[in-house]
Amino acid sequence: MKKLLFIIPLGLSLTAISCSSNAEKTTSQEEIVETTIQQAETINEDVGVNKFAELIAKGDGQILDVRTPEEWTTGTIKDATKMNFFDKDFDQQLERLDKIKPVYVYCKAGGRSGKAAKKLEKMGFITVYNLLGGMSAWNTAGKETVK
Repeated sequence: MKKLLFIIPLGLSLTAISCSSNAEKTTSQEEIVETTIQQAETINEDVGVNKFAELIAKGDGQILDVRTPEEWTTGTIKDATKMNFFDKDFDQQLERLDKIKPVYVYCKAGGRSGKAAKKLEKMGFITVYNLLGGMSAWNTAGKETVK
C-alpha cells in the first residue's frame, strides 16, 4: 500500500512534467515557424512595362498607385488602389494591404514607387514589384488605363 501511495503521485508528477515539456516544444516550434517566415526571401524587383502587365494579369496581387490625386485624374491602371505617397498617414495606409499577396506599385516616373517599394519591404511585405518608368512608360507603351 505504501508503494502504491508513492507510485501514484510519482506518476502524476511525471505526467505533469511531460505535458510541460510538450508545451515548451510547441512554443519552440511556433518560434521557429515565425522566424522562418521573417527570414523568407523577399522579392523587391524593378520591372519593365511588359513584365508588370504580365504580373498584374495573373490577378493574384494588389495594384498600388502612389501618385497624387491630381495625377490620378489622368488615368490609372485598372483595379489600382490609390494611396498618395505624400499623405502624412501614408505608412498607416500601407498597413491596410495584405503582406502575403504580391504588391505591384507605380507612380508617374518610378521614383516615388521605388521609395514605396523599399518601405513595403521594410514593413514585411514579401513580394513587391515596382514599375520602371511609371505611368509615363505605361502610357508610352499604349497600355490600358481607366479614369
